[in-house]
Amino acid sequence: MAKEVILLDFLVSSFGMRVRVALAEKGVGYEYREENLQNKSELLLKMNPVHKKIPVLIHNGKPICESLFIVEYIDEVWRDKAPLLPSDPYQRAQARFWADYIDKKINDCGGRIWRRKGEEQEEAKKEFIDCLKLLEEQLGDKPYFGGDTLGYVDVALIPFYSWFPAYESSGNFKIEESCPKIVAWAKRCMQKDSVSKSLAKPEKVNELVLQMKKRLGIE
Repeated sequence: MAKEVILLDFLVSSFGMRVRVALAEKGVGYEYREENLQNKSELLLKMNPVHKKIPVLIHNGKPICESLFIVEYIDEVWRDKAPLLPSDPYQRAQARFWADYIDKKINDCGGRIWRRKGEEQEEAKKEFIDCLKLLEEQLGDKPYFGGDTLGYVDVALIPFYSWFPAYESSGNFKIEESCPKIVAWAKRCMQKDSVSKSLAKPEKVNELVLQMKKRLGIE
């Protein structure tokens, strides 16, 4: 199976982590290839000529791009184990809605927290916390967004947990103080090997953020 499945990725990418978690949940073996985003490989440019971005899953020589589409593909192809999307059409649509919300809001707000300063950063922090509180409402009293088992929305959101310390140190705040339920959910997810062994260490994320800040002249 490893020869049939190749993942072009970047270790600290939240989007790449999603794919790694999904593959681990399904027990799919694969070949991991780390990309240098400053000097992208010919294979990446060939397999994703439109956006030229990671992650790219190559299955039997055919590329699938964009992390949420890849996760759905994995769920459909390896459907005999650990279903990620609900079988009910309405619940499936809802899961896709919230995963899209995470893509549009959490990633953007988190990025602005470490890229901005002053008032702009404060606005980003407030928006980020408001988004997490809304997600806490969706989680409710369930152990996972998917119910009793890890699901599509969980896979979409959990990689950002690796970025929480970088957001906190950049913005001088503690996410758990405002959103304890989300942090408890993340810790619950981290008890699963499929998650803890797939996510990048926060230290690695911090290293990248510091490098990016220096490059952008932020600090």
